[in-house]
Amino acid sequence: MLMKITNSGRRSAVMTGVLLLAGLVTGVFSVVPVIDGTDYLVKASTNENQVLAGAFFQLLMVVPYVGIPIVMYPILSKHNKRLALGSAAFGIIAGVFIIIGVIILLLLLTLSLEFAKAGPPNGSNFQILGELLRVGRDLVNHVATTLAFVLAMLLFTCIFYQTKLVPRWLSVSGLIGSTLSILASLLFMIRFIGLDATYMMLNMPIAFQQLVLAIWLIFKGFNDRAEKDFVS
Repeated sequence: MLMKITNSGRRSAVMTGVLLLAGLVTGVFSVVPVIDGTDYLVKASTNENQVLAGAFFQLLMVVPYVGIPIVMYPILSKHNKRLALGSAAFGIIAGVFIIIGVIILLLLLTLSLEFAKAGPPNGSNFQILGELLRVGRDLVNHVATTLAFVLAMLLFTCIFYQTKLVPRWLSVSGLIGSTLSILASLLFMIRFIGLDATYMMLNMPIAFQQLVLAIWLIFKGFNDRAEKDFVS
């Protein structure tokens, strides 16, 4: 029985580590520089492949964002079912917001293509609509999605801290990183900061912690002593 539980825990640890890495990679490739520029209405249509690639990788983000808390649920629910369930719920919510973000990105591309056809005389209407879509996309991606996923991470990191499934220093760094990331999203939401260096610096700790956690789970797995608690 213990061997079966240990093997299951090892598989879950490796899968979670792989999904964490996948989340970081897809997040990097989902960035669409032409949309973030001032002349996005012009450049989006001329860089259609870049926008479509960004939308594709953003859609792939659904897999790790939803998958991580779901894969972890059978393990974590043994220790704290409420936190594990909350983590899975926030992961699913994050996945829904990711899809909304993809839809808005594709709408921006469509608007850019129509802008190229219409020409300058009707430009002001396109610019107003484009700015609304772009602001909406930023709020969905950097507030709604980020808050939902970071809260999912925060909840299962709390269980990590309680159970010592991973080293305490790794759990503490995750709690600190999650808090800073939540702060960044809230400050961005109230327009105290933009998508600038401050925003990036506040999100760097959680990104680095997720990278280290992924490597740890893949090569080290969960603490063997903590896993034995499943038997009792």
